[in-house]
Amino acid sequence: MSYEDLTYEVKDRVATLTLNRPDKLNAWTGAMEKSVKKAMAAAVADDDVRVIVITGAGRGFCAGADMNLLQSIKAETWEDRELATAAREEKFDFSSGLGPDVSPHYGGRFGYLMQVKKPIIAAINGPAAGLGLVFALYADMRFAGSEAKFTTAFANRGLIAEHGISWLLPHLVGPAHSLDLLMSGRKVMADEAARMGLVNKVFPQETFMTNVMDYAKVLSETVSPRSMAVMKAQIWKALFQNFNDALEVGDSEMQKSFGSADFKEGVAHFVEKRVANFTGR
Repeated sequence: MSYEDLTYEVKDRVATLTLNRPDKLNAWTGAMEKSVKKAMAAAVADDDVRVIVITGAGRGFCAGADMNLLQSIKAETWEDRELATAAREEKFDFSSGLGPDVSPHYGGRFGYLMQVKKPIIAAINGPAAGLGLVFALYADMRFAGSEAKFTTAFANRGLIAEHGISWLLPHLVGPAHSLDLLMSGRKVMADEAARMGLVNKVFPQETFMTNVMDYAKVLSETVSPRSMAVMKAQIWKALFQNFNDALEVGDSEMQKSFGSADFKEGVAHFVEKRVANFTGR
């Protein structure tokens, strides 16, 4: 399968999606958006893939929307712009039937990522700005290289908190940090991003992708794919539940897990002191 402005590779049960416009710091295009969605669907359908990593080619993660596209936007034709139509053109069913249904809660251009049953790791190797930062927030986890930097940039362009960042960002870093990042548009380096909770962990730049892939391999080789799918859905659903609702879902899903092949294997490999052979079933 071919992809425009993106490369796709599967190795060691990890699918790596690389935004591929290094000469433009991987600035986002309509073609890139379609390719990312198509590649995510391919990764979901591939039983050999258990973890998805998305990163950027060259020295950047994503510099935001391509400026040529921003310059062409007119208020009266906003919904017909290239990036908006790209989001609507690619249609895939990402529902898995594992865990609670999160589809009613996450719409828009990137909400489908919450439905993807496999863990998505954003490997932020360099600058992540504007739309590039928003996209990274839809990942389940974010790791940053020590030279990575972050900026919302919207206020500097006369724009607002777009594409769900006004909800995602406060859930990660709180309202005060969110307003600081959004209103000032200032650049935040990796270590500060980690302190405020914007990223999970910072790895040294020279070993960054090796460290990310080592973590991805832990997920792909040592834990149940079924468990990860259910837990991902539980967490994203719980943000719209009270405690008792989340507890009820947990009890129900626990009962279902007792009948799964992965539960039987989880007990067996521990008792037999051998490497696990999970199937995701």
